[in-house]
Amino acid sequence: MPHSQYLPDKMGTATISPGGEFEAGSYQSFTLTYTAGHFGIDDTGSIKIVHRFASDMGRPQFDVPDAPNYVTVEASNGAVLHVEYDMKRNIRPWDKTLYVKVVRGFLREGDQIVVQFGDMRFGSPGMRLQTFCEHTFEFRVLVDAIATYNYVELPTQPEIAIVPGPPTHWKAILPTGTAVGGRFRMCLKGEDRWGNPSNRCDQKFLLRANMAVDGLPESVSLTPGVFSAIVAPLLVTVPGDLVIELLDQNGNFVAASNPLRVAPEPELRPFWGDLHGQSEETIGTNSARDFHMFARDRAFLDATSHQGNDFQITREFWKELNELTAEYNEDGKFIAFPGYEWSGNTGLGGDRNVLFMDEGRQIRRSSHALVDDLSDMDTDATSAAELFNAIKGEDCVVFAHIGGRYADIRMAHDVRLERSVEVHSAWGTFEWLIEDALEQGYRVGIVSNSDGHKGRPGASHPGATKFGAYGGLTCLLATELSRSGLMDALRRRHHYGTTGCRMVLDTRTTFEREAEKFMDDPNLGPSASDRSVSAMMGDIVKSAENEVAFSIDIHASAPVERVDIRNGLECLETYRPYSEAELGRRIRVIWEGSEYRGRGRETVWDGSASLVANAFERVSPINCYNLDKKFALFSGREVRWQALTTGGFGGFDAWLADANSGALRIDTALVKAEIPINNIGREDRVFEAGGIRRRMRVFRMPDVNQNRLVRIERKIRLREQGDNALYVCLTQEDGHLVWSSPIYIFR
Repeated sequence: MPHSQYLPDKMGTATISPGGEFEAGSYQSFTLTYTAGHFGIDDTGSIKIVHRFASDMGRPQFDVPDAPNYVTVEASNGAVLHVEYDMKRNIRPWDKTLYVKVVRGFLREGDQIVVQFGDMRFGSPGMRLQTFCEHTFEFRVLVDAIATYNYVELPTQPEIAIVPGPPTHWKAILPTGTAVGGRFRMCLKGEDRWGNPSNRCDQKFLLRANMAVDGLPESVSLTPGVFSAIVAPLLVTVPGDLVIELLDQNGNFVAASNPLRVAPEPELRPFWGDLHGQSEETIGTNSARDFHMFARDRAFLDATSHQGNDFQITREFWKELNELTAEYNEDGKFIAFPGYEWSGNTGLGGDRNVLFMDEGRQIRRSSHALVDDLSDMDTDATSAAELFNAIKGEDCVVFAHIGGRYADIRMAHDVRLERSVEVHSAWGTFEWLIEDALEQGYRVGIVSNSDGHKGRPGASHPGATKFGAYGGLTCLLATELSRSGLMDALRRRHHYGTTGCRMVLDTRTTFEREAEKFMDDPNLGPSASDRSVSAMMGDIVKSAENEVAFSIDIHASAPVERVDIRNGLECLETYRPYSEAELGRRIRVIWEGSEYRGRGRETVWDGSASLVANAFERVSPINCYNLDKKFALFSGREVRWQALTTGGFGGFDAWLADANSGALRIDTALVKAEIPINNIGREDRVFEAGGIRRRMRVFRMPDVNQNRLVRIERKIRLREQGDNALYVCLTQEDGHLVWSSPIYIFR
């Protein structure tokens, strides 16, 4: 145990009032009463009230009584107390600490310290609760009764339940691919304003499809007490791309499903996974069992993997995780990979994720930092190089991750194991990681996952903390939904990553003459190969041709803003599916990038944009998930916002009263600019701000963009030396990004 075990029953008690269930993200007021035990609390002794690292409850403040999150602390006997709040004053995962020290006087048994979280007596609206659900949200109390700064946890901790609010938006989820005549289902759910699946739904929807669907009812209902509705079995008898719309009772559009591609004989089928997340046993929220249940039954994933920080995984928890993956794994329905996050210090290689084919494998921890049982320390691998050496014979795959620590793949990489890099998670977007790999000549695929800490794998809304992005998803193109099928897709890089959307993406090259396509990377030694006139994302191909045809087939879940076509580190073309003639009164303002690679990467973009001799008719934010961050239009001439980025982007669209008059003024700490409106066109106006791709961009778009289906073919001239890594980065109009894994072609 991380704290003293000395006589916890004599250290007092703590209660919380009121108790019960409270809506996620709501404002509430709670009274926590600590009653001193046998020892009281001596002069300079203290208590800590701690919350999990993952919690995004409002930050306590003590100075503005009529503002949110106002906290007061009093001693019943008049002792003078010193109160501080620190985000990291206790042992993880219970980092966030309200520290209360007795600085004049002392407490006897029965004396009390009364803490009012969200004290409303002076006008505060209360404490803004955590924005995500938790069955047992604890106000964990630790006591230093004898003034040694050696804390004892109380044996019974005060807790409440945080539950979803009413639905504010709706999601209809289809598979992304199926065969003609194949049976499938549609999953429907409502989410509250913070992205929690809601069981407070009471809604009937009419259903409208763009093609004939056998088994599709006229309507479907979500009723109070349930989290979802499943419509099945469904069947389509002709090829095409299916989209199902939800309409209200008056026939008005409410939401649309992601596209489902129905093909006569698909070579591979797309399966969606979030292969990286944590639960309360490490640094996340809710249990590991809840984690797997949510992935399967709330996010409607096909696959997941619990990836706890290795230095928090005890032998007992590792055994439990293996039992859970064995229980939840079911071929054809849901795949659960056993695995963990190797969480080495940055200077020793940084974060990696290990996914095993089977249970019962040895965990190779980066350290025993939070594992007290040191009897298996000899199994540790304290550097990335040691990790790769230790697992070289394992049936597993590894991908590089950017979290608090970042993976340094220039320092350590093993092509036998590390088949992919994670370019996006809830921590942000990190295209520099694939660029690091390409610079080194590595042949890796691109994955996106959540590393979610909020108990929502596969639907990982960032909430109100410094997680700067919605969690990602990986689409695995596999022969079957099984561990072996998905593992083969990972090893062959047959996958693409998104920032959380589900859409259809196919990239291929075709050759005039048959090329040699390898079953595995020939850099590893002799590899089986066959002759082919085509290759898909992830393939490694040897060709004698000077140029190839590169085709891109997209059916997006929102209109397409642009497609960047890349050969390794070079962007060959930025394709936009609309012409100059289609541009209208809509301008887009984007802020993006990060400070640097490490933990302090957050960039604050708080600022405003105003118009001179023109007006905003309306504005719409992009990737503004944190409802605590204000975004507002004032008097039709000024937009003000609070925003931050951690590698990804945010921004807004603005429809102008006049397409060409006046000027746009931008005012942020990093960028200040004035741009004549008639100088804003289809191409980006870029304002650099240092850091890593830290900048603002301004450009013009059509008033309405209908382009969800995009098909492009380009002739790409191949370089003589090294790999031609052909891939795309797609930007949807709604702010989602999608990356294909590269096709690697060498001469």
